[in-house]
Amino acid sequence: MGQEVKTVQDFLDIVKRRRTSIVVTALSVFIVSAAVAFLLTPHYRSSSTILIEEQEVPRDFVATTVTSFADQRLQTINQRIMGTDKLLEIIKKFNLYPELKVKWTTEEIVAKLRKDIKLNTISADVIDPRTGMPKPATIAFTLSYEGTAPQTVQQVAGELASLYLSENLATRERQSQGTASFMEEGMQEVKAQLAETDAKIAAYKQKNVTALPELVQANLQIAESVEHDISALNEQLRGLKEKESYTKSELESISTDAASQDKTRLAELRVRLSELKTRLTDEHPDVIKTKSELADTLKQLRSSGRDSADNKPDNVAYVTLSSQLAGVQSEIETNRRQVAAFTRKRDDYRKRVAATPGVEEGFRALLDDRTHYQLKYDDLTKKFLEAKTSHGLEKEQKSERFSLIDAARLPEKPISPNIPAILLVGLVFGIGSGAGMAALREQSDHTARSPEQLCLAVSLPVLACIPEILTWQDLDRRRARRRNTVIGVLVLLVLVPLAFQFLVMDLDVFWARLLRRAARL
Repeated sequence: MGQEVKTVQDFLDIVKRRRTSIVVTALSVFIVSAAVAFLLTPHYRSSSTILIEEQEVPRDFVATTVTSFADQRLQTINQRIMGTDKLLEIIKKFNLYPELKVKWTTEEIVAKLRKDIKLNTISADVIDPRTGMPKPATIAFTLSYEGTAPQTVQQVAGELASLYLSENLATRERQSQGTASFMEEGMQEVKAQLAETDAKIAAYKQKNVTALPELVQANLQIAESVEHDISALNEQLRGLKEKESYTKSELESISTDAASQDKTRLAELRVRLSELKTRLTDEHPDVIKTKSELADTLKQLRSSGRDSADNKPDNVAYVTLSSQLAGVQSEIETNRRQVAAFTRKRDDYRKRVAATPGVEEGFRALLDDRTHYQLKYDDLTKKFLEAKTSHGLEKEQKSERFSLIDAARLPEKPISPNIPAILLVGLVFGIGSGAGMAALREQSDHTARSPEQLCLAVSLPVLACIPEILTWQDLDRRRARRRNTVIGVLVLLVLVPLAFQFLVMDLDVFWARLLRRAARL
């Protein structure tokens, strides 16, 4: 039966009695934990620190066309590099996870590499140049890789840092080049629209060359000048008409000698015909009409027998007035033609002035279009030049960039397993296991170890206590048990190394690893 623990002495008696169970159990657990600690494959970590530097040229002088925040760009770069194709290249280049290629699929191996790569950002409060307010921003980040081979871990960490640096440069240059190309395409498109608008303006001017807005003042002045000319010609025409009337009245008052009025008419027609021939051709309607009237008059005179040989009037005054009348009539006709010509000219210029507002409206619409395209072209040209300058900054690496400030180093100490912690946990767990084993055996043991326990067990009083009597057979059995224990321990010490040598790893390798671990601790 289990002994009830009431005093410290009872506890010490149990420990003394169950010392073998406690020691064996605790030692076994500790040995197992130590084996686990020293047999687990060590993992190493190598890290690279990359600083995000601001552009060297002030933004007031040259503005960059890459407007995304560093956090956003970093996540974009991380997604590109963590893609399956990139990771497969790294796996093939450094021959990572060769022991897993037989058991795992490619996707699982890539997922493990992605898990072994760690990206940690370093943030600080900085002044945002867009708003002028302080806000947390990423100023640096670390890239780390965990693996079993220190040199490979260092190489992979360095390769990852190189990939991030090159990808950042490529991304920024690609964005700046894309912006410059977009601006150039827009500029060329607007330039073509500007040339098309200039062609429309030239054609519109050619079509409305006489009614352009800039000619309206000249058209008004010419119209007024022609109006003055018409007024002067009308005044002159009135004077000529008065002179014609006066001459006709004088001519009517003069009588001819023997000639009839037909002769007078004949003389007038001859004078007029002479005057018309001086200015007009024979095919002119006035000449033809005058010749017809002259022929009719001669025919009348001949039929009446009053035709003379010369058919000329013999009154000098009459002939003179007739000549003057013909001259005045000729001037009147000329004046009328001039008045008609000037009137048509005046009306033409008035039409030009009247058409000017409509032409001006269409012309102003074309000019507005050209002004719009010109402003847009100037703006795009300015932005294109800024984009080209920004692209130059990216090519020369004068803008915001990633700088490697702490390259990946060869790890000297593994990050796992934590041997001291495992040994400490094994020791504590071993002691606890030993105590538990002792408690279990104590509870399952029904031996009465005192008179009180015996009295309680049989419900009878104890009369006397006989001490333990050791015979020589008991002593022989005790010595044999000790001898067997020593032999068993010696056999175990021989068999365990042999089993470890043939089943786990070479003892020389294990000893070297053990010494290296101990030195690092």
